[in-house]
Amino acid sequence: MDNATYVTLTRLSGLKREMQVIAHNIANTSTTGFRREGMVFSEFVVGGQGQDTSLSMALGNTRQTYLNQGELTQTNGSFDLAIEGDGFFQLETPQGLRLTRAGMFTPNAAGELVNMDGHLLLDAGGAPIFVPPDARSIVMSGDGTFSADGQPFAQVGLVQPADPVSVTRAAGTLFAVDGDVEPVLQPRLRQGFLEGSNVDPMPEIARMIDVQRAYEQGQRLLEREDERIKNVIQTLGR
Repeated sequence: MDNATYVTLTRLSGLKREMQVIAHNIANTSTTGFRREGMVFSEFVVGGQGQDTSLSMALGNTRQTYLNQGELTQTNGSFDLAIEGDGFFQLETPQGLRLTRAGMFTPNAAGELVNMDGHLLLDAGGAPIFVPPDARSIVMSGDGTFSADGQPFAQVGLVQPADPVSVTRAAGTLFAVDGDVEPVLQPRLRQGFLEGSNVDPMPEIARMIDVQRAYEQGQRLLEREDERIKNVIQTLGR
């Protein structure tokens, strides 16, 4: 296999992964708290045999998560929470601490606030939030402090990664952080609202078309290169 084929194959493999990322974004346009991803391409250059020759290959192995704000929708649910600005909710999961912007919670049988998958929502001190069972009115202030019948009982803990690049998708709307997290000093939350996906479908569809065309061009190049090699072999075999 010659260099032109190697270069084209690395490009096609990266485009295939980018197409998968875009399709995943589009599929989650309406998913609460979803964060759009993009593909980051890097260039790998290898020196050739000649003094001024080199081989350059494009690699698409890294995903970037975009953390810009999604649109807020009013639900009036007592435990539907939306973050305004920076920060993530902290969840305790079997795999360890996970972060999310999906703020749909409900009390479980023990009175602890959990998300739809049963993961515990943590307070500012890193402990589960327990809702008093006899409370008649649950109100949350703008800094995330819950009050039951006028008496505060917990504050939602918002954190953000010390290094934004360290955020990686663990599953769905859950994120893992390879590094430290810091508390949000001035948290801003809204009760009775949910934050939607930050995916804009129109640019994603346009990008999908561009990637598809680039992939088709690479395929045609491979076909022409294969035909060229066959012609060379036939010519030399005469």
